Amino acid sequence: MGDVIPFKRKTAWQKHKGSSLCRDGFHKWQVVTERKFDVKQGRLVTEYRCQRCGKTKTKLL
Repeated sequence: MGDVIPFKRKTAWQKHKGSSLCRDGFHKWQVVTERKFDVKQGRLVTEYRCQRCGKTKTKLL
């Protein structure tokens, strides 16, 4: 038999910490830089930033 590990419920503060939509992957993307040229890859790049959490992502065209 293994050791018994007691499980604790998360407190309300821990459960709702941060933006729950962004934590679950539902970001609110907004275009920051549209049609910027990437010299190394030779493609146009669009940069997106989440309005709620500030995470950024880039998309090649």
